Amino acid sequence: MRAFGRGAGLALVAAVVLLVGSTTPVVAAASAKDGPITAVYVEVNNNRQLREVGKYRLAKDGANVFDIAIIFAANIDYDPVRKAAKLTFNENVRWVLDNADTQIRPLQRKGIKVLLSVIGNHQGVGVSNFQTREAAAAFAAQLADAVREHRLDGIDFDDEWAEYHKGKPVNDFSFPYLVSALRGHLEDELITLFFYGPASKRLKYGDIDLAKVFDYSWNSDYGSWDVPKIDLPRARLSPAAVDFTATPADTAARLARRTVEEGYGAYLTYNLPGTDSHEYASGFTRELYGSDAVYVGDHIPCRPCAASAGR
Repeated sequence: MRAFGRGAGLALVAAVVLLVGSTTPVVAAASAKDGPITAVYVEVNNNRQLREVGKYRLAKDGANVFDIAIIFAANIDYDPVRKAAKLTFNENVRWVLDNADTQIRPLQRKGIKVLLSVIGNHQGVGVSNFQTREAAAAFAAQLADAVREHRLDGIDFDDEWAEYHKGKPVNDFSFPYLVSALRGHLEDELITLFFYGPASKRLKYGDIDLAKVFDYSWNSDYGSWDVPKIDLPRARLSPAAVDFTATPADTAARLARRTVEEGYGAYLTYNLPGTDSHEYASGFTRELYGSDAVYVGDHIPCRPCAASAGR
């Protein structure tokens, strides 16, 4: 069964407390959370501290604010020797992956899924212009190898920056072949779609329907409301998309409110800063979960303690 259960309710259960000896908590316990999931892209060229994602909790019960953290982003480069696409990591992505013990594992122990986003790199190659099924499958194998090597929880596709005019023509089968081949490798991991570019218009080919393959799809226009045009249930769609550094807080709150009112199951955020942004986050968490957000270090009273204090 895939993480977060396709089509099922979205109550998420975070990690239990682990102990060193009998007294030292390694992972703080977090409660179950009802409501839409919240995903966050971390632009590691701006903030390499992916672990910041795990510092945001709901004030009312300590549940994680974020359910999915997406490393933005690995690249699709052209290998002139093999004359094929290859997966590459810039120095910041590589740093996060090499420091998984401090940047990735703590999130996973808290129940937060960590995905790797994949985008083009201005070299004329991307997810939409593999010229054969074999070429698409070969790149899918590279993605699967990266997930396994770094013990990630899946792949996010973002069809940007390929500059297809520099390479082979875009076609209708490339993306369906690629994603379906990847699902063959990653049965239980998440595969998600940033709804943008040629790939977003090429979701079916022959007997392949990527609506049956993707777990979630996100709106790609930050600060706006736009339902991704893929036949996923509302529980798997984020029509809202906000940028921590560019979307006004009142807009983020309004989009969160609409997410709940219209019954959508995901809320997308981007560009989490490396500094405390719990006040901004509170604007949307109040609408999504009925609670302010707090940043690790802020006091979160336990329910029994709060009840005692009120007597």
